[in-house]
Amino acid sequence: MEATKKNLLILHLTVFVWGFTGVLGKVISIDAVPMVWYRVLIAATTLFAWFLLTKKDIKITKKQFIQFFLTGGIVAVHWIFFFHAIKVSTVSVTLVCLSSFTLFTAILEPLIKKQPIQMGDILIGLLIILGIYMIFKFEGQYTLGIIFGLLAAVASSLFSTINSTLVQKSEPSIIGFYELVGALFWITLYRLYDGSLLHTHFNLSVKNWCYLILLGTLCTSVAYVAGVAVMRTLSAFRVALITNLEPVYGIVLAFIFFQNKEQMTGGFYIGATIILASIFLYPIYKKRKNKL
Repeated sequence: MEATKKNLLILHLTVFVWGFTGVLGKVISIDAVPMVWYRVLIAATTLFAWFLLTKKDIKITKKQFIQFFLTGGIVAVHWIFFFHAIKVSTVSVTLVCLSSFTLFTAILEPLIKKQPIQMGDILIGLLIILGIYMIFKFEGQYTLGIIFGLLAAVASSLFSTINSTLVQKSEPSIIGFYELVGALFWITLYRLYDGSLLHTHFNLSVKNWCYLILLGTLCTSVAYVAGVAVMRTLSAFRVALITNLEPVYGIVLAFIFFQNKEQMTGGFYIGATIILASIFLYPIYKKRKNKL
């Protein structure tokens, strides 16, 4: 019982930290692509150091390496779209749009795993679409941010669905490490192509370096390992329900840090409430359905 309480606290703290990434994305004064490049570089290095300290064997097969490496590219796209959405809109708009992850998972998972789409998933999806429509209607000035937030949700849904299959045969921390390495490779390749990496001198401000280190270590590698560890004692339902608090924590933190800049119209809050209510109802619906 004590272990469960401890892991519940760890999970809440982990989700809170994930919610904090939106705030960091706003305060770091560099573009989304270099920001994600620094993030995965720091996170991969931190995880590798952790593996060395714990003397963990990280050998994998060639097939696994290719799978993780390619999935890392999708992870990179997700983070780039996510932070770009924050740059061109607000943290609140981006996090609410990212919550549509549930909708896209309900569509993509059956397609990828060749399973039938459930009627309940469609109904939850329609509610989320209604919420997104409300936000589009009342926050038209953030259209670009909404689009990139939704694209980030699609990418997140895609790599999460792939990982749900990969994790059946490989350890999550190993998957995470090689996906981070893959993400670093693909972003580096892109930055070499557009020439931006050739002009990178690592001469960022002290404030930016502090925020980036916090983003790469606490918000990425540490939070990832902690989030995986609690799954050994907590049910998938409980983990899913608490993870849905990420946009709530993120929006509250955005209000605390940015105040008036995060003020929205009444229509936004109606749409956000519909979306957040839907994602909280989803795991409850899935649990009851599985009992039938």
